Amino acid sequence: MPGFEVFGEEEKQQVLEVFDTGILFRYEFGEQRNGVYKVREFEKAFADYTGAAHAQAVTSGTAALKVALAAMGVGIGDEVITQGFTFVATWEAILDIGALPIFTEVDETLNMDPVDLEKKITEKTKAIIPVHMLGAPARIHEIKAIADKHGIPVLEDTAQAAGARLNGQHLGTFGTCGTFSFDSVKTMTTGEGGMVISNDETLWRNCSEYQDHGHDHAVNPGGRGGEGRSFVGFNYRMMELQGAMGLAQLAKLDDMIAAQQKHKAIFKEAASKISGVTFREILDEQGDSATFFAFMLPDKEHAARVNQVLRDNGAGAINFGENSWHFYPSWEHLTGGKTLCHNGWPFEAHGKRRFIYDPEALPASSEIMNRTLVYQVPVKLSDAQRDVTLNALAQAAAL
Repeated sequence: MPGFEVFGEEEKQQVLEVFDTGILFRYEFGEQRNGVYKVREFEKAFADYTGAAHAQAVTSGTAALKVALAAMGVGIGDEVITQGFTFVATWEAILDIGALPIFTEVDETLNMDPVDLEKKITEKTKAIIPVHMLGAPARIHEIKAIADKHGIPVLEDTAQAAGARLNGQHLGTFGTCGTFSFDSVKTMTTGEGGMVISNDETLWRNCSEYQDHGHDHAVNPGGRGGEGRSFVGFNYRMMELQGAMGLAQLAKLDDMIAAQQKHKAIFKEAASKISGVTFREILDEQGDSATFFAFMLPDKEHAARVNQVLRDNGAGAINFGENSWHFYPSWEHLTGGKTLCHNGWPFEAHGKRRFIYDPEALPASSEIMNRTLVYQVPVKLSDAQRDVTLNALAQAAAL
């Protein structure tokens, strides 16, 4: 991880085909583009790859969440449940659509705890967003069963897990829809970019039209339809250069995952010698995208001692308990209700605070995250990088 490690002639050729047409816009200009529709081709290829019926490309993984929520009809006054360990984009999209994010604990999968999920459901819950964090599956079967019992749709945030599977089925295809990110540090990348997949044709068409200012796509979703509009939308269109990059990267994705699995196994073998170590629960090792390697120590203090040795030997790990981008207690702009809007929106409405976010609200997650150490797993692992990491882990094992 990430996919730019394997940029090569395939990406160059795909992009040059776009430049040869001179058309960067994904729609229209039929006479000039010589049949080249890279975004449309990428959508079809991604749907075929995941086994989904439909795919809609957009400008980012964040946009994919916003577009999917809009297509699902989520709005002001609604609640959307997600987990307290995720990238900020998950709950930013919920707030931006007008809804309130409600956070669950994570368990040792580092993903949504289904037991806590059930406790957080109310009559205002309009969607559930489990996140397949760090490339490995959430307990999606249990989550989906709870959601189905309450009649609530599931949106799978699969931003970090493109290509990952659970018992052979692609993540992102279990719920009503799945969203993906192709930003610069993802396993497959288009620089920026995202995708929504679904088997629900109506939802897909809503996504297709919403991301293009609400333009009618009834005649030809790969182009544009008539001049009518059924609802307001916004601009989240992917451009042809991104689609071209996506085609080349998608063709390499399974090979990149295989390389990451191999390299993760090397790290895991070395880490297994550390006293008291346990490992993140992976529900399907064969389906793991292996973008990250997570291991756990008995407590926060033990993890800190181990990580100091790793740092001293040039291979410090990530402790997401200390990370400001991905873990609930560190989101000071959320807990503090910080916004540019003069009237306090989205944290306030009509002069009243809509919700108070307590930094101490997820104690079980904090206990897990503070004793968990994580390495990002590269697609290409140099001998030098491997040796430094293995030496650092060996030093930690000697504590």
